Amino acid sequence: MSRRDELIEKYADDIKTKFGETPDMDLLTKVTIGLGPAIYNLDASKVSGSDDKELETVKNNFLIKKLGLADSPALMDAINSVIDKYGQSEKNKQRAVIYYMLAKHFGKQSAYN
Repeated sequence: MSRRDELIEKYADDIKTKFGETPDMDLLTKVTIGLGPAIYNLDASKVSGSDDKELETVKNNFLIKKLGLADSPALMDAINSVIDKYGQSEKNKQRAVIYYMLAKHFGKQSAYN
């Protein structure tokens, strides 16, 4: 099993245990591949739920640029909702999991087709 496949399995487990959902493995794989080499960097592969600057980056670079959403307070509300479900005390909030959950939240799975 490749390192990427191992990470995808880890992300799928997070989705099952933290969000109580069965992950769409095809979408999760596409989100993971879309993150490129960032998934192998310890810092870049995670999102700090308490860092406003980082949450702004998720909003601007992922929700607005990648998913094509218009800027609105609903974007930050969705990010905070996913962070809350992941668990504020959870130190390792995986970027791929957060992006996957946000794509599903906004019904933008098609961005990965």
